[in-house]
Amino acid sequence: MNVIEVTGLTKRYDTRTVVDKVSFSVEEGEIFGILGPNGAGKTTTVESIAGLRRPDAGTIRVLGLDPVHDRPRLRSMVGVQLQESELPDRMTVDEALTLFASFYRNPTDRKALVGELGLEAARRTAYRNLSGGQKQRLSIALALIGRPRVAILDELSTGLDPQARRETWQLIESIRDRGVTVLLVTHLMEEAQRLADRVAVFADGRVIALDTPAAIVAHADPEQRLRFRPSAPVTDDELAVLPDVRRVERVGGQVVVAGTGNVVQNVTSLLSRRGIVAHELRIEQATLDDAYLALTASPRTAKELA
Repeated sequence: MNVIEVTGLTKRYDTRTVVDKVSFSVEEGEIFGILGPNGAGKTTTVESIAGLRRPDAGTIRVLGLDPVHDRPRLRSMVGVQLQESELPDRMTVDEALTLFASFYRNPTDRKALVGELGLEAARRTAYRNLSGGQKQRLSIALALIGRPRVAILDELSTGLDPQARRETWQLIESIRDRGVTVLLVTHLMEEAQRLADRVAVFADGRVIALDTPAAIVAHADPEQRLRFRPSAPVTDDELAVLPDVRRVERVGGQVVVAGTGNVVQNVTSLLSRRGIVAHELRIEQATLDDAYLALTASPRTAKELA
């Protein structure tokens, strides 16, 4: 079942088109990532889905409803955390949760939510005194206080240190485990690759790729690379004739074998038969970041994946 359906979404500001005929759907229970650089149209798209902006063209349905015309009905079913969300400096965590809970007929249990998100020690702390990670936890709590079926999270981990970022990722996964469908907006490819079941890659207001992170990476750059220091000599020719090997290089004392398919298994099998130990073995694969660069550099590849 699709809980979000976007068809031909277009949004303009004056003469500038910031979202250009964007279409995608989000299935119930998945984490769907919208990713791309700043200015790609991501935030405008999710603000339109949340009913905060009126599209110039196209249609949007969230749980079968129009986000603009049916916004009162959707308010209790969609939790939103936007990129620029701020609270009054002196408002405490408890006060914020109490205020937001008052907006809903049947809010979730605040005490349980605070415990789940690790905010017990900060309940009486003013917003201005919260750490970056605590502010993000509070943002998640406010998005979940109304027991939503859909959570829209925009650039949730921007500006966080690596530890706080990973803690935030774990929280996002826990939201999905509660049965909530998550629409996650990010410009961090690592974040999308870690969390998203599927992603829509944006560039210049358009969707240039739409698939699972693994499929996008495999389509854009399926190559794998093995780096190792052999315990005994092995020639380039022996490695180059193996199935799926594309090229063999020497970097200092390391051998680098690049290829596709079963290249890893084929190379390690040869070394095993020869009794050669692969010291410092490292297997490198393309990341979503690599795929994004390949997509934006190759309009043909982007068209095939859109």
